[in-house]
Amino acid sequence: MLSPIEKGICAGVSVAAVAGLALGGWSYASLSPASRIFGRALTAPARPGELALTFDDGPNPAWTPPLLDLLAARNVKATFFMMGSHAQAAPELVRRIAAAGHLLCNHSWSHPNLARSSAARIREELQRTQQTLEQICGAPVRYFRPPYGARRPAVFRIARELGLHPVLWNAMTTDWSEPSADRIAARLAAKIERAERRGFAANIVLHDGNHRQLAGDRGPSITAAGFLVARYGATHRFVTVDAWA
Repeated sequence: MLSPIEKGICAGVSVAAVAGLALGGWSYASLSPASRIFGRALTAPARPGELALTFDDGPNPAWTPPLLDLLAARNVKATFFMMGSHAQAAPELVRRIAAAGHLLCNHSWSHPNLARSSAARIREELQRTQQTLEQICGAPVRYFRPPYGARRPAVFRIARELGLHPVLWNAMTTDWSEPSADRIAARLAAKIERAERRGFAANIVLHDGNHRQLAGDRGPSITAAGFLVARYGATHRFVTVDAWA
């Protein structure tokens, strides 16, 4: 038989184990793009051969213009998940993106972790960004990607109340911190091809912006985007995420 002390230790271990499992479950539900526990989001349909190039955290006055030139040279349309604060600071660039036929989407005002934000903060972040983008470009904004992919039930509920469709991804790497464009492109290519083997399109995340500063360096990410366009341009169809809605 266990002594009282041993029983206390076992009870403590059990509580800690349950708490750890609960924390792990919450982390998966709120952060994994594959999770549907806190609500469904657009990721990628069963349409292998289609690729959506998506860019987060812009617009970036230093790096979004060369990205637009690159995409125009290949006649590729992309999806831009913009921070409202960056869009407000660079409205002409927002208009240029829209005029080029790319899809403008909501990525919150200041890039907080919305899974840890109050309902009022969530609504303010999304609504302020939506209104700013629509005022700048004169067209409805209907898609939203949560920063870090972080969500809880209130995030998707509020987004939908504002007429926003949540979007996640199935192909992303750490392009925001990786200095090698070759490595970024290779890792994304592996994810694209894995998605195709499973019978799905690829929803690819790269970053043309930096949520901490307006004109942060995104050279490797933009170069990697060029590599992907060159690699898949003749064999795949590039789409914006509204083609999958």
